Parts: sequence; structure tokens; C-alpha cells
Amino acid sequence: MDYVSTRGEAPKLNFEEVLLAGLARDGGLYLPERWPTFDQDRVASFAGRPFHEVAVEVIHPFVGNTVGREALSEMAREAYECFGHAAVTPLVQIDNNRFVLELFHGPTLAFKDVAMQLLARLMEHVLQKRGSKTTIVGATSGDTGGAAIEAFRGASNVDVFILFPEGRVSDVQRRMMTTPADKNVHAIAVRGTFDDCQAHVKAMFNNHAFRDRVQLSGVNSINWARIVAQITYYFVAASALGAPHRRVSFSVPTGNFGDIFAGYAAKRMGLAIDRLVIASNENDILPRTLATGSYEMRGVVATTSPSMDIQISSNFERYLFEASGRDSGAVRRQMESLKQSQRFELDAKLAAAMEQDFLAESASEVDVAGCIRKVLSGSGYLAEPHTACGIHACEKALQGDDRSVPQVVLSTAHPAKFPDAMEGITGARPQLPERLQGLMSDPERFKVLDNDASVIEAYVEDNARAIGAG
Repeated sequence: MDYVSTRGEAPKLNFEEVLLAGLARDGGLYLPERWPTFDQDRVASFAGRPFHEVAVEVIHPFVGNTVGREALSEMAREAYECFGHAAVTPLVQIDNNRFVLELFHGPTLAFKDVAMQLLARLMEHVLQKRGSKTTIVGATSGDTGGAAIEAFRGASNVDVFILFPEGRVSDVQRRMMTTPADKNVHAIAVRGTFDDCQAHVKAMFNNHAFRDRVQLSGVNSINWARIVAQITYYFVAASALGAPHRRVSFSVPTGNFGDIFAGYAAKRMGLAIDRLVIASNENDILPRTLATGSYEMRGVVATTSPSMDIQISSNFERYLFEASGRDSGAVRRQMESLKQSQRFELDAKLAAAMEQDFLAESASEVDVAGCIRKVLSGSGYLAEPHTACGIHACEKALQGDDRSVPQVVLSTAHPAKFPDAMEGITGARPQLPERLQGLMSDPERFKVLDNDASVIEAYVEDNARAIGAG
């Protein structure tokens, strides 16, 4: 399986190379040259099987011969042993034919753990085989950073630098990045927004001299391995609810577009998905794009669902590439327009494709609080704000749909990651699981840096072990 860049000017790479590269050298994102497909019997066979077994079945076609199936199986088994629920991603019913897919049972209580725990093992496996080291730089709006640090902490061949917007993540999210004492971990609070952090990471990847000096790699959802690992839980959830003989709809809290693109990928692979709903908070750039045909950046509004406080949805570029018939020239023009004027237009073909592939709804802060209280009162289920955006969008977008089609809302984080917001909405402060009781008292260790690319690059270069390692 080879991979191509959405911008069409970078060389094809195999899975191992894409894993280490992250962003393509032309600034684009990698996608498989072709989509593997599963027949109905194979999808039906996933029902009731352990999560790690399904993960191997889903991921192996994308890996090709770069990682042996036996090695992949061992890595998947190890990755999901650390989750706090035997099912890894259990389904919980909250209403008639409506379910929550809990993706927060990993070590940092967020859906990012599902991919990151496997990604870390894959990367260490490849680096060990090559006898090389790498420097991971990532940006986080809250959850990716903690998941990456937890997955890679103590790794012998990897240094991790995570940029997060100072004062714009919850205390729990910040502490998951700043309390690990491992020497290969570097948490960086940037005096700016998440979009600033993400722009700095992309700039580092596009600075090829710097990129080569520090052997740069990425673990944001720009890295294809992150997306491919997330495809698994769509197959697991749908098969548990009767797929392929029964279609299933998904509502996905969406910021950077990676999680819902994994659902789109599952559909391309043959999963019987009825509807994919983009769920947004007040930073509603994607619902606006679907409604108007114009992708237009505006200021970021701080909300109780900070992981979605985003105006640049990086993985949307992958969708643009697919929906345009893999027209890399068109993608380059759109990305250049976004860079120059902070907007681009969808042509008629793209607008029609997006209307066919997705529904979209946004939730105000009032909507989020009301949804949390309503669900808690009606079913006893405590949903955190990102999940509430998903439930609200599900109710609005699918209210006239066939009620025999199960509706699955992806629950992306544990309520205890947002204790202040939850207390303000429900009057009660959710508690962290027992294994994380020391998190709020452990000493923190992080660096505060100006919102300046040269300052951040210098800090990374001064602390990266990959320099001079060959």
C-alpha cells in the first residue's frame, strides 16, 4: 500500500515512511493510494470479537508488508490492555435507539488514547528496526497532547514536544501534559490560540532544513496512522448494532475533522453508515461551510468544549481531495486561498458531495448546558460538553430520520476532564478515576514561550536528542 499527498507534489511513501513523516513535504496530508474494502461477511465477523482483534483486521490492509501481522497483533493487544473497560470502547444506551460510544476509557480519559497508544508502539517498532531516533512535535487544543505524552513518555527513541494554548485548556488537560517527569517529554504553553500552535507545527514541517536536523515527526491527526487507528471503533460499534445488515448513523463532535474523517473512511471501506453528522460548538466553521459553500475563518470563541475551539480543521483537506476526485491542483489552490484570505469557496461539485456525505449542526453554550441537564435527568447519563454537542447535533440533524436506524454519538472525553464546566452546569463536580487521584497535586513542569516560530524552533532544537543521532 502506497500513500499520496493531497497536494500532489510529494513522492509516494509506504506506511512506515508515512508513519514517520507525518506531514508531506509539499505541505499536504497523506492518504492511501486506494481504499481497501470489506465485504458483508467480513464486517459481520467483527461482532463480539475483542477490540484489538478487529483493530488488526481493519489496520493491516493499510500497513502492507512494512509491519508483520504477528507484530501488529502484539502491539494492538498491548495498546488496549491499559484501557479501563474490557470492551475498550463500550456502547451505552441513553434513549430509544440512541447510543453513546464511550471512547474515554484510556489512560488520559480521551478518545485520542485509542489511536495514540497504538501509534506509539508502531513508531518505536519502526525506529528500533531502523536504529534511529525522532522528534515529535504536536499541537493540542486539549486532549491530543496528554494522550501523546502518556503514550510516548519514557520512549528510548522519541522526544515529545507538545504545544498548547496558554490558559485555553482545562486544568485536568494541562496537568496530563505537565505532570509527567520523563526527560523525553516537553510541554510548551504558547501565548496564543490552538490555531497558532497548529500553524507553528505546520511551519516546522515545511522548514525542511529544520525538519531534517531534528528528524521531525508528528502525532496530530495530520499523521495518517492516527486516522487509520480510529477507523476501528466505527466497525466495532456498527457490527455490535447489527451491521452490515442494519445501517447505523454516527454523530461526531468535530474540531480538526480527523475523527469524522475516520468515519468517512470506514464508509469508503464498505461499512453500512447511514448518516455522518458533524457536531460543532459555537466555533461553527464546518456547519457554516456546509450551509453556505464557503469555508471562512472567524475569531475563535472560548467555550466549555475547548477541544473544538478551532477555525482551521486540518483534516478537511483530506476530504476535499477525495470529494474533488483527487484533484490535487484544486486542493493546492484552496489551501493557498485559505492562507492568503482566510477563506475559500466550494465549487458546485464539492458542495453537492459534502451535502451528500454529511449533515452538520452547531450547539451554543446554552444548548450544551441544556442538553447535559436533559440527558442526565432523562437517563441518568452524565455527558461532558463535547459529547453534549454530539447529542444536540444528533437530535437536530436526525429528528426526521428512520427510527429503526441506530444513532451513535461519539463520546470523546470523560466528564472529569472538565470539572469546572460540569460543576457550573450540573452543580456537582465529577471525580477522576482512582488511578488518577494524584493528578491535581503532582508538581507541574512546562515551558511558557512567546507566540513566535523562531523561539519555539530554537527550544525544540536545543532539547532534541535526534540531532547528531544519525
